[in-house]
Amino acid sequence: MPPRAYIGLATTFHDPAIAILGEDGEIRFAEAAERFLQYKRAPNCEPDPAERVAALLERHVEKDAEIVVAASWSAPFAEGLARRAARGGFALEAIARRGLALNRSLVPEIAEHGLIAALHQQQERAGRGVLLALARHRGHARVTLRRYDHHLCHAAFACWGSPFEEAASLVVDGMGEVGAAAIQRYGGGRIETLRRHVGRESVGFFFGLVTDLCGFDQVKGEEWKVMGLAPYGRRDPELLGLLRRLYTVREGDLVFADAATAREVAGTIAARRPPDPGAQGWADLARCGQEVFEEMMAVLLAEAAAKAPSENLVLSGGCALNSSFNGRIVERTPFRRLYVPSAPADDGNAVGAAWLAIAEDRGGARPPAARGFVSPYLGSPLRTELFGPMAAWEPRLKRLPEDRVIAETARLLAEGKLVGWAQGRAEFGPRALGNRSILADPRPAGMKDLINAKVKFREAFRPFAPAILAEHGPDWFEDYQESPYMERTLRWRPEKRALVPAVVHADGTGRLQSVRREWNPRFHALLAAFHRLTGVPILLNTSFNVMGRPILHGAEDAVLMFHTTGLDAVVVEDAMLVKDPDWVRE
Repeated sequence: MPPRAYIGLATTFHDPAIAILGEDGEIRFAEAAERFLQYKRAPNCEPDPAERVAALLERHVEKDAEIVVAASWSAPFAEGLARRAARGGFALEAIARRGLALNRSLVPEIAEHGLIAALHQQQERAGRGVLLALARHRGHARVTLRRYDHHLCHAAFACWGSPFEEAASLVVDGMGEVGAAAIQRYGGGRIETLRRHVGRESVGFFFGLVTDLCGFDQVKGEEWKVMGLAPYGRRDPELLGLLRRLYTVREGDLVFADAATAREVAGTIAARRPPDPGAQGWADLARCGQEVFEEMMAVLLAEAAAKAPSENLVLSGGCALNSSFNGRIVERTPFRRLYVPSAPADDGNAVGAAWLAIAEDRGGARPPAARGFVSPYLGSPLRTELFGPMAAWEPRLKRLPEDRVIAETARLLAEGKLVGWAQGRAEFGPRALGNRSILADPRPAGMKDLINAKVKFREAFRPFAPAILAEHGPDWFEDYQESPYMERTLRWRPEKRALVPAVVHADGTGRLQSVRREWNPRFHALLAAFHRLTGVPILLNTSFNVMGRPILHGAEDAVLMFHTTGLDAVVVEDAMLVKDPDWVRE
């Protein structure tokens, strides 16, 4: 029989992604479309442009393979969208005219129809790029398209990628097929859905509302700014009272307020907002919004613990990106261990859908290659051909053996230099985990402001993350938990905070990345070299981009940032570009 390959597609109207897997479940490639397109979150873009897919097929799929395309969102849901479209359900111009005639009272309805129409468009396009690429470059190939429930895709990527044999699973996001939260029981390699919360209101939409009212933009994915700003705000009882009107708890069940109440609360809060919160946002609302978000999540977690008793929790969906809350789950709930995947939001559904297709072909259980640590380094490799001709005219370019690259980079960092570090394959998910990172010494108190001024050009309140050698984690953090994907914040030990002020947030926490040699040998070696020079097993690690742009995609992007920002050096595989050639010894 010919081999079979599985192509997973995340097909929401934001954060589309593609994954390519072997028939045993091994992830050969996974990447969000924003990286290749260099378009933040890639709204309304297909995850599988034909020319892009053709190159990926050549690299990752056997010539004679049968191909299964697995897309997020189930077949009944996609068919329902199609029927709604056929009835004119997405006639946005007509709805907009009605809204204007009714003094904008239908603006929320217009926005909702716009989102649903964009989602329908994604479902219509799912798999077309794969088919076109095959037709152009390989001729006939056997291809089937399958669709899987949105929340089940989240749960599959999270549960099957976890280190657990059994766990409670909670999915929380902005919108699913019938609601925006789901509880599953995971055990014996199988996932059983126990509860799907029905309704259009959601914790995700609540946090999006807070994001907009703070002065940011949820469409651009600026919820992260609320988390960073919250520690600078004060606890305002009036704001808390208003936000708490948006939900209630009835017999342990989270119940959201009706649309009229939500509009009233939003209007009241908007009227209280400072005249010009500017780029720094509204800190008091961020603080209160984060607190109410945590209250809502606590209700859902209590229900998950009651319905699927376990010491292990698997958390996914867009709300699982709230690292500030994630770090408090173990101390506040019956769960003793937490797993959040590297891509818990919709991009991760590309892998989840593919794993569900493989499981379907294997009787419904966990794919065999989904066991053990799931590396986040699943994206595009770096093409370094440009450094060959560049050497003829660029005296600041150095090509060195790996051990020298690591030693020289560690020395530059210890001397206070800002270094762009691009190695190996790109990370799958929103965090830079040592392969597409900007690195710096965490010891100088002014390092955070220096990076913001010279490279990142972002708001001063946003924290920078610490990457730490995992073996030293308990010495630096209270109640240390391993955090391989930078998915949770933990509290620094008080006696350590003054040693690394550049990565200690205003509330005494840090969103850490635990680094083990077996997970990323090269990055671990760099951290170890820095540790030997300074006695500190930590580096400041932030994403290799400037504010508003996706993490860079290729070596060309790294060279561009070298020339257009205040980076002192850029290291791409064995090539070092330095602003002053005398910094690196031959």
